[in-house]
Amino acid sequence: MRTHETQPGIQACLDEHLVIVGNGMAGHRLLEALLKHQRRPQRITVIGEERAPAYNRILLSPWLAGETEREALTLRDTGWYADQGVDLILGERVIDVDRAQRHVMTDSGRVLAYDRLVLATGSRPAMPDVPGIDLAGIHGFRDLDDAAALTHAAETATPDGNRAVVVGGGLLGLEAAEGLRKRGMQVTVLQRSQQLMNRQLDITAATLLQDELERRGLEVITGAQLSGFDGDAEGNVRAVQLADGRRLAADCVVVAAGITPNAELGTWMGLTMARGIVVDAWLTSSDPAIHALGECCEFEGRTYGLVEPIWRQVEVLAARLCHDSVEGYVEAPTATKLKVSGVSLYAFGPIEPDAGHEVLTYHDPQHGDYRRLLLRNNRLEGAVLYGDTAFGPWYFEQSLAGRDLGACRQALLFGAGDAKPLLEEAA
Repeated sequence: MRTHETQPGIQACLDEHLVIVGNGMAGHRLLEALLKHQRRPQRITVIGEERAPAYNRILLSPWLAGETEREALTLRDTGWYADQGVDLILGERVIDVDRAQRHVMTDSGRVLAYDRLVLATGSRPAMPDVPGIDLAGIHGFRDLDDAAALTHAAETATPDGNRAVVVGGGLLGLEAAEGLRKRGMQVTVLQRSQQLMNRQLDITAATLLQDELERRGLEVITGAQLSGFDGDAEGNVRAVQLADGRRLAADCVVVAAGITPNAELGTWMGLTMARGIVVDAWLTSSDPAIHALGECCEFEGRTYGLVEPIWRQVEVLAARLCHDSVEGYVEAPTATKLKVSGVSLYAFGPIEPDAGHEVLTYHDPQHGDYRRLLLRNNRLEGAVLYGDTAFGPWYFEQSLAGRDLGACRQALLFGAGDAKPLLEEAA
């Protein structure tokens, strides 16, 4: 046990029992951050509903595609938790919290007292409310069980039963589609929007991406409105119905069309709720002893799905739980760096230009490179890069600084190597 003869209250902090509900990437990142603090809570318990210790969900796609082994996903094995003095409970779900007594209960009947409670319960796929959604063979793509089920479906598919439909043309849907294609399935991607990845890409970059994926063998249908699923007598999915009357044969369906926060615990506990568990700038809920983090929380009307803002939340909450002085979490501009099926993408700022934007574009079809910059009064506000994204971080740096780029405007599309000397000369 650590002792500190510093300011009053430090020992009380050390004697606190912190319970973290959720052993996903956000909960694990918080645990790692806490363990770096000298004045962390003396006792930490982590409860995970899945039976596996924390793993990197970002690597589910390479695992599905057969490009990596299952062991590569694990962030820490169970022995590490024990070595750190952390109590790890796996395969149990928290079903009740007594806020007055500060107790949590799991579905096994286990009861734990807490001084502080962190809810890091993540999210689940947003499943469409259409006929047939409960048929067997319809999967999400969020966890190990999903990836294992899809891998099994691909490995056991026959030549007459290897048709997969992926609902959702965002990053997750495209990665699932490409993974199933690499496993030998015939895959169709349905995108409700008129373009793939409409939240990250402009129409030119989205078209380049679609062309590349179709060359590999994927079928892409944009503007697709889902109306339901058809099944056989055994309750297995056999087709996808579209609103325009088309019927697509399907032996396997993946739904990757958004997420829903796993925030039901907050509702049952009587916390202030919206789409997620409402928190303040220190990730504290309406109960001062309870915090929420990551995809299950909501701050200033926003919920979260990308890791960068969640990692910043982790740093704030870790300091708060260790009674360190810390400024609250604030929203900040973020750049999205993605790798979709071997194609690099980088984007930030507005996707579509408005009347006040100057639009600069560069397109090299031979090498598959595309860049589009949005400037206002010589200041960079947005960028979409497809293919060669090496200049992305430099563009983002200029945007955050609000730098006047007029001196290097003619060279700006060619990146830092050409633009920086002109900026330095003008300075």
